[in-house]
Amino acid sequence: RAAGAQGLLGMAIPESYGGGGVDDFRYNAVIDEVVTASGAAASGVCITLHNDVCIPYFLSCSTEEQRERWFPGLVSGRLMTAIAMTEPGTGSDLAAITTTAVLDGDEYTVNGSKTFITSGINADLVIIVVRTGPDPHGGLTLLVVEDGMEGFEKGRNLDKMGMHSQDTAEMFFSDVRIPVANRLGAEGMGFMQLVGNLPQERLSIAVGAVAAAEAALALTIEYARDRTAFGRPIGRFQHNRFVLAELKTEVDIGRVFVDRLLTEHIAGTLTIEQAAEAKWWTTEMLRRVVDAGVQMHGGYGYMMEYPIAQAYLDARVQTIYGGTTEIMKEIIGRGLGL
Repeated sequence: RAAGAQGLLGMAIPESYGGGGVDDFRYNAVIDEVVTASGAAASGVCITLHNDVCIPYFLSCSTEEQRERWFPGLVSGRLMTAIAMTEPGTGSDLAAITTTAVLDGDEYTVNGSKTFITSGINADLVIIVVRTGPDPHGGLTLLVVEDGMEGFEKGRNLDKMGMHSQDTAEMFFSDVRIPVANRLGAEGMGFMQLVGNLPQERLSIAVGAVAAAEAALALTIEYARDRTAFGRPIGRFQHNRFVLAELKTEVDIGRVFVDRLLTEHIAGTLTIEQAAEAKWWTTEMLRRVVDAGVQMHGGYGYMMEYPIAQAYLDARVQTIYGGTTEIMKEIIGRGLGL
């Protein structure tokens, strides 16, 4: 709610519902970068999830009744969001989703489970991907489950190695009755809706990865200037200078590439393959930066009191969520006709 009071939520939502009315992803990108660079990487993920991942589904797929019901809360922070795709038995393979929704009158009866759901515990509205038909892709539908619905249970806050300020939960659905009025878009269009929105999600991850890499590099450069060994700052040793020079070059390359894709996205020309390129390369680059940062900090880099240690732990998951590096390369390879 504090973020909502500062106008940091729902900027793309029309002003008539209390939003910013600014359909320009660059503003969200600036917020993502500022929050990430502040060191609040995990909190930044929650804001990014709400603004860049979930709200676009509401904007593109909701009815007027749904907008009036949900949009004001999405802007104020009274209603925070999550999206539940991953299941215990499937992650990247959306066609293997088994959580079912059976239409019964004006309600769906939902049964199944989800896992690794970011903001799952604190979310008030959760977009769930459910199976409404046998077709692997054409049988998927998006429903919105509301906190407190009978039969909807949130599991424990999963014990992660990093991203501790952000909750990640399991979800269980036992004969949950979800009104048809909570369906986003038409039945059977879930897969196409996901395909349409995933490029922005992956681009937003790339934005955060570059910002986190810049912050981690700044920490390491500062340490290299201040820490002395053999009578001089460790940054004066050629090996360390070369490492930092290489990392600075990689971070700058990532920044230029992501900025170009932001322009493409705003123009409506961002492709699935470009978003995949940005997602895998920037998150792997972030891993290289934080790993080198820990190494240059020496034993202190292994101590949790040093920010570089937390940055190292928080960075690890970024090559996994939103589509693994391997899946991103598959997408790019298929785009090459291979």
